[in-house]
Amino acid sequence: MRQEIRAERLHPPIGHYTDAVRFGDLLHLSGCGPTNEQLEVVGGDDAGAQARQVYANIGTVLEAAGARPQDVLSVTTYLTDPADAAAVDRAKRDFFGDARTASATVVVAALVVPGAKVEVQAVAGLPGDR
Repeated sequence: MRQEIRAERLHPPIGHYTDAVRFGDLLHLSGCGPTNEQLEVVGGDDAGAQARQVYANIGTVLEAAGARPQDVLSVTTYLTDPADAAAVDRAKRDFFGDARTASATVVVAALVVPGAKVEVQAVAGLPGDR
């Protein structure tokens, strides 16, 4: 069964999407950017600070779905500058701790939110009892 998830503590979607969609035991998270509730970029020009906000937002979506960081199976990271990869990876390690995900990083010319340097999309696995 398909279930749309909205994390009310995040800004409303800026397009025709929801924060996540659960289908069976899989949770597909939309791309999360480094924004606060007012859709303002957090972290200025610091990709590491932006990534910490991105992972905080991912945590909010996971919580809304009854999931934890350890449930995340894969992430796709979008960066506007490949030189930011190490700083973004540090934020990822802080968020996931010892849990490792499948991962891909894609360098893009720009992201939808002006000033954003990083966005992360994820897929999580949920046991049937959640």
